[in-house]
Amino acid sequence: MKPLGKKKPLIVITGPTAVGKTRLAVAVAHSLQGEIINADSRQVYRQMDIGTGKDLAEYHIDGHTVPYHLIDICAPGYQYNIKDYQQDFARVYAELQGRGVPAVVCGGSGLYIESALEGNPFAFVPVNESLRQALQDESKTRLMRMIPEALKQQLNITTLTTTKRLVRAVEIAAYQQKNPRQEPRQERLPARLFVLQLPRTRVLQRILDRLEYRLQHGLIEEVEQLLATGLTPEQLLYYGLEYRWVTLYVLGEMSYEAMFERLNIAIRQFAKRQMTWFRRMEKKGYRLTWLDASRPVTRLRDEVLDGIAAG
Repeated sequence: MKPLGKKKPLIVITGPTAVGKTRLAVAVAHSLQGEIINADSRQVYRQMDIGTGKDLAEYHIDGHTVPYHLIDICAPGYQYNIKDYQQDFARVYAELQGRGVPAVVCGGSGLYIESALEGNPFAFVPVNESLRQALQDESKTRLMRMIPEALKQQLNITTLTTTKRLVRAVEIAAYQQKNPRQEPRQERLPARLFVLQLPRTRVLQRILDRLEYRLQHGLIEEVEQLLATGLTPEQLLYYGLEYRWVTLYVLGEMSYEAMFERLNIAIRQFAKRQMTWFRRMEKKGYRLTWLDASRPVTRLRDEVLDGIAAG
């Protein structure tokens, strides 16, 4: 392992779900005496621990707790968005820079990572409630046709998978038509990005094993508790994946077996979309270092530190 000297770059540890991002990020941050900035879109919520995979116990290493940011900052029910994240990330990153502390970004949301590094040119587009009301009964096919091809590419068409996202895209298109001048992107932050990867079959097995474990160790009870605190089913359905399908099971709208199957498929599809996003980032000019997630975390840590030291 090469010496790092005084270099304190912005480090990003990412990859699809279930490949061990948190454990590696903690090991790297601990070695650099750094702190972690979350880049997972759902770990911002309090009381949503198992379904979001916070794994807070992993932040303890060698008798030391690695500090983290942007986890447990919102009440469940709030609809945290990309604009919120941009502002929160900028604040935390500036604070760490001011203290001379290395920042390790950790998470699997490619959209959040890109927004942190270069801003989101659409975050400033305001909500158009009247347009949303007019679109509420439109089909996904019809909504997709309303989005210009150029905008589909900018938004990454693979992420336009829900009615909510399609409506937002139509909203952006309508705003652009009336306001052709857009705010410029910020200059891309210098960063080193490390992407954990595994063969597809191994990712799918990890997803299955983790899902079985979570369902047996409190995920269903977590959803029941969230509903008991006053959250509506609609609020939980908004968060997707575990919270969508387990809520439907808790409400008695599907069997355990059907819930398990649909959720397993949904998480698999999510992991595939994550990898598509990372490859797209590479095509956009981001320098990604791909790491074999099957290796021991100490070896992966050293690979990251050597990569940073090499510049």
